[in-house]
Amino acid sequence: MRYRLVAALGAVAGGALLAGCGAGGGLRSTGPAPHAIGPARLWPELPPASAAPYDYGEGETARIPGIELPDGDVHRLDPVAVAQAGLKARPDRSSGTAALPADTVRRINECHDAPASCPVLRPYFRDLTGDGKDDMVLGIRLPDDQVSVRVYMPEAGGLTRILSTSDAVISIELAGRDLIMRVPSAITGYEYRTAWTWDQRQRAMLPTRDEILRMPPPRTSRPPVAPSATAPSASASPSAGVAAERR
Repeated sequence: MRYRLVAALGAVAGGALLAGCGAGGGLRSTGPAPHAIGPARLWPELPPASAAPYDYGEGETARIPGIELPDGDVHRLDPVAVAQAGLKARPDRSSGTAALPADTVRRINECHDAPASCPVLRPYFRDLTGDGKDDMVLGIRLPDDQVSVRVYMPEAGGLTRILSTSDAVISIELAGRDLIMRVPSAITGYEYRTAWTWDQRQRAMLPTRDEILRMPPPRTSRPPVAPSATAPSASASPSAGVAAERR
């Protein structure tokens, strides 16, 4: 008997809810849904490419010689020493993307003697690989307002460079475990944004998202507000103000 009563009450409540939905407008159709269109492969007779036409340096890594880091704490490393040791890493001795201009190399080697002209920027730290240890993000100024961005990961008691890329940047940001670079585009009003993300399989940071976006319009500064004619003069002496109040 109790079960039937509960069931009856539930049926009545359900009917009331349905009636309420119908009375209050309920769900309304917005028209027929568009048909899904699957991808269509163009020119299927073309053979697939077997190699990339250009080398952008994706996946390039290098063990940094002479850097010992048994505790894996990159915070205590001298960024200039890291940059100088990185010049001796294998990709820097070739014509790869990690190579730096000769004048920049000279100024890096002279950082301690001429700190004012040192191109090594202060480092930032973030766990980009997800191993629980901070990595070092280092920037090096290059000619023509370009910046070389390098990320170093503590690994096996030493240091491994897991990213090396250079560009003329608008800004460089850390968002979660991504390093995002904003780069000017040749199209007025647009910019490129590339997100570099750690890839466990490649053991390097790869450009997982590369897009061109419209830049937001510049903010217009508001004109300064003119002082009111009834406002007290800033040069009025405190004694004059006190005398006015007493009157």
